[in-house]
This record gives sequence, structure tokens and C-alpha cells, in this order.
Amino acid sequence: MEKGLKITIIIILLTVMLMMSILLDLSWAPRHLSLGEVWDALMGRGTWGNDIIVNGHNAPRVFFGIFVGAALGVTGGVMQAIFRNPLASPYLLGLSSGASLGAAIAIMVSIPLIPVVVVQPLLAFVFCLGTMMLVYTLSRTVGGVRTETLILAGVAVSSLFSAVVSFMTYIAPSEKMQSIVFWSMGNLGMVGWENILVAVPVIVIGIIIMVFNSKNLNAMMLGDAHAMDLGIDVRNVRLLLIVVSSFVVASAVAFVGSIGFIGLVVPHIFRLLLGPDNRLILPLSAFGGAAFILMCDYVARLGAQYYGVLPIGVVTAMVGAPFFIYLLSKKRSEVGW
Repeated sequence: MEKGLKITIIIILLTVMLMMSILLDLSWAPRHLSLGEVWDALMGRGTWGNDIIVNGHNAPRVFFGIFVGAALGVTGGVMQAIFRNPLASPYLLGLSSGASLGAAIAIMVSIPLIPVVVVQPLLAFVFCLGTMMLVYTLSRTVGGVRTETLILAGVAVSSLFSAVVSFMTYIAPSEKMQSIVFWSMGNLGMVGWENILVAVPVIVIGIIIMVFNSKNLNAMMLGDAHAMDLGIDVRNVRLLLIVVSSFVVASAVAFVGSIGFIGLVVPHIFRLLLGPDNRLILPLSAFGGAAFILMCDYVARLGAQYYGVLPIGVVTAMVGAPFFIYLLSKKRSEVGW
């Protein structure tokens, strides 16, 4: 199939998937709403009760979920390109765990005169950036960053921080323990418009910066020497993208918790379909990540009347991991690395 036609079909499918995911997730309620009732509520023609459910309760969760999914999808694609490693992602490299630890500390320790809506993303960013620097330092050798060492360092640091968060959960007062537990497993339902006003501008600016550097990432994937021959300041570009990625991941997970596999699966799917060109991969990963997280959030809520709302991180892992294994087994020879 001609590449231009394939791109057009993918964009159309992504648009349809994203719109359906938004409407379905907005429709969730103990009494399930029809898509028509959701549309009427959005247009201001719905009943008072439907307006409260759709616009008051579900809309903040869905709106922020779009940006969280986009953020994780794009940062996953950027990290795969920076480290020339198809397994790199915010989750596997420990960034999500680092941000989780920072946010858990913010929940546990109250700072006088500073609201938690400010402290939580700030500490999440500090720990996220520190985690990235630690993992990068541990995996760097004279010959560069080795794939195996990078992944092992990420897994080790992630396990350590997860253990610390578990310990904090164990010693936390009962009123804070539930927040940390739900937060550590991922939950879009905890956000409000005040959280969105803090996080979304950072995510949008960060995604713009990362997409703007797509051409530089294409050159860096061919090797640092090749990129420098093309006039790219590899060290500064890499440092910039690591810092921006940390900002974006911290802003995305600071209020919703650790959500895995989106940054791993979504960019990888598009690389399998379209090749390694980051000028296509990164924008598509934003749309794909948004659609994927909203579909998982809707699935997490379907069983609420029987089991309660599942943490979204559980659903993304249950859906993402088998699908990723399937893609690797069927398409591994087609990945453009």
C-alpha cells in the first residue's frame, strides 16, 4: 500500500477511535448514558442530572486523560529515539516510579502555606528528572549507553522506588494510605480542573518542543557522529529532550499515578506500521496514546458495579503487555531500527 494512503487511513482510524473513546468514557455512570444523552449534555440540551454526570464528573477525567495519554505516547517515542532502543519508555526507565515517589512524599508531608496542587507536581518533576539522570549515569560507559545496561538500570531503580512507595503506604495514616494506593496504581478519577490548569500547559509546551525536534531525533537515531556531521549539537539536544521529557512525564503522572505500557506500546505500533520517521511517529503517538488511555479507562469502569473501579494502570498492563508481545512475535523483523 502506498505510504501516503496508509498514513491517511491511520489518521482517519485514529480520529474515529479517539472520538468514540471520548464519548464512551463521558457516558460512564451507574445508570449508563446513551451517546445521544452524552451529546445533548455537551451541547447544553441535557437534563440537570446528565449535565452533572457528563460535564461535572466525567469531563475533567476525560479531558485530562487525553493529555496524559498524549504525553506518555510522545515521551515514549522520544526516549526510544534518544537511546536508539525500542524498549525505552517512561515506565521501564523508572521515570514513572520516580515521579510516583515524589508525589507520594507530597501526599505524606504537608508543607505549610504551599498547596498540595503545587507541591505534588513539583516534587514529581524533581524525582522524575533525578531518576532519569541516575539511570542514564548508571548505564553510560566509555562506548556509550548500552541497551542491556539501560534497561537493567531502569528496572533496578524503578523497583527500588516502588519499594519505598510501598513502605510509605504501609506507614501512612489511614486517611492518606488510600490516596497513595490508588495513586500508585493509576487513577484518572482523582483530578479536578485546578490540577488540569497546572499540568496541561506544561504537557502541551513539552509536546510541541519534542515534536519540533523530530528531525534532530531522526539524525540521532543514525548515530551521534552522523548527527554531528549534520550540524546537530547532540549533547545539548539530548539534554534538552531528557529534561523536557521529565517535565512532561511528571506533569502527566503527578495527579493520576503511574500508568505503564502506553509509552512503550503506542510508538512501537506506529514504527511497525510506518517506519522510524519521528516526524510521523510523535504526532501520531499523541493521538494514539490519548485514544488508548481513554479506552482503558472506560474498560476499568465497566465492572464498577461488581468490583469497583479498577486502577487504570492495571488495565493498560493487561491490554498492553499481551498486545506488545503479539506485535513482537509477528512483526519484529519489520521494525525500522
